[in-house]
Amino acid sequence: MTREAGRRPGLGPLGRRLFAAFAVVALSSVALLTAAALVGTDRGITTARQDDRQRVAERTATEASTAYRRAGGWSAADLGPTRTIAAGVDAALTVRDAGSRVILSTADSSDGTEHDTGMQGQGHGTGMSGAASGRTASADVVSGDSTVGSVDLRFPHGSVSAGRGIAWGWITGAALAALALALAVSWSVTRRLTDPVVRVADTARALAAGDHAARARVDAPGELGDLSRAFDTMADDVTHTEQARRRLAADVAHELRTPLAALQAGLEELRDGYADPSLSRLAALHDQTLRLGRVVGDLAELSEAESARLSLNAVPVDLAHLVRRAVTDREAELRAAGLTVRTRIATEPLPVRADADRIHQALGNLLSNSARYCRPGDTVTASAEGDSVLVEVADGGPGIPADELPHVFDRLWRGSAARDRSGGSGIGLAVVKELIAAHGGGVTAFSEPAAGTRIVIRLPRDRSARPSGA
Repeated sequence: MTREAGRRPGLGPLGRRLFAAFAVVALSSVALLTAAALVGTDRGITTARQDDRQRVAERTATEASTAYRRAGGWSAADLGPTRTIAAGVDAALTVRDAGSRVILSTADSSDGTEHDTGMQGQGHGTGMSGAASGRTASADVVSGDSTVGSVDLRFPHGSVSAGRGIAWGWITGAALAALALALAVSWSVTRRLTDPVVRVADTARALAAGDHAARARVDAPGELGDLSRAFDTMADDVTHTEQARRRLAADVAHELRTPLAALQAGLEELRDGYADPSLSRLAALHDQTLRLGRVVGDLAELSEAESARLSLNAVPVDLAHLVRRAVTDREAELRAAGLTVRTRIATEPLPVRADADRIHQALGNLLSNSARYCRPGDTVTASAEGDSVLVEVADGGPGIPADELPHVFDRLWRGSAARDRSGGSGIGLAVVKELIAAHGGGVTAFSEPAAGTRIVIRLPRDRSARPSGA
């Protein structure tokens, strides 16, 4: 940077807190989703497996029903195909008749499990005895319209755990990957959120340390970008204000140095006896004190104008009347400078809400400025008109060069023509600007070399009350 704030490695205190918050949210979300996925998967696998078992039980019951019909009863029924179906799914088979007497049982030979004599088929129509829970399934054996028995299947351990283990493995892996991704995104978002703030803070510290060229220059979206741009704009304003302050101090020193040096030299001559205290000598020293007093008075006037916003006595007034009075008060000064005075003022009232004394002071400064810098024979025109209330002071003087026009309202600024003349301190137009701004208006200068200068004041029209004049 010039000096721009450098990028810090890692995260600051705010970044660590944000990252911790993001990490907690990510961890909680992943944990909740993982638990939900595990429970849902487990129930889904269990339900699917139970449905499969029930279908096997129904096939087994259908095969037993076929054997029963062919043999005309259980005593001669060939249950070999029924046994084969049960053996195909590695399940222990128990076949009972309608009285719950065991016809066939493979429980002791399949996996060492014991036969459950309390399980019996119930229900009619679909062959379903109701879904059995756990590792069992049962179905009714139906022949014709009557239930002639039931089949019970008991499945071995591990028939569900294998599928559950695979599913849980995938879910756990996905959860860990999602958590890692969430933490990585949280880190990236945290850096993206905190970097602009950190850079603005570093820039603020650099400015406080005296580096007035430091700027954040953060290209960030939304409010963070607005914060950076607002800070850089503020830094520009602070830099310009500091430059203006230094310029003001230099200009004031320059304005005071010349009369002070002349006054000091004259007094030293009188003190040391190198010059007689004649009336002409004392008059020259008195002129220097007047010049010092004028500079100090102008500075006091500028300070008072800058604080006018706090001390305005704003009331409804007629701006047309104020312009007429200001021209009347300054007419002798303007004519003494060899100028022709003209007015173009609206006949109807121009109501504004303003401090009459402050507006009179601003208008007086404009007219005195014309008297000071216009050439004898030039014309000064004061006009007041317009719905938005425009006051214009135009002269036919030498005009202001284009490169100097933007500075005419700067404090202690004097153009090339003004520097060749004595008496001006470069404060009059700055006072006008401050006084008009205090009233919520604006002032603009228009000029072309050898074509005169126009100073236009715009004030908001007051439509709420009738003007009371000056």
